[in-house]
Amino acid sequence: MQQDKQPDYHPVVFRDRAAGYAFLTRSTAGSDKTIEWDDGETYPVVDVEISSESHPFYTGKARTVDSEGRIAQFERRYGSTGPGSEGGGAA
Repeated sequence: MQQDKQPDYHPVVFRDRAAGYAFLTRSTAGSDKTIEWDDGETYPVVDVEISSESHPFYTGKARTVDSEGRIAQFERRYGSTGPGSEGGGAA
């Protein structure tokens, strides 16, 4: 392999600001911001909006969808106005 064609793969800290969670891993992502890690070393830090610590699916706080269907919910909210309905559609 040609070494000059490979991306720079280095240690990076990914930080989820919403959850106050950070983890150190290796990545090709870069950043101008740095952070001092627990081991005393300074690493580039990439701020992310969501991670496994704050994602509703992984935290068990996922929003449950009603058993009522989307069409039934729409009709309940706005009424039936389609052809053949009692709600006043085109005759």
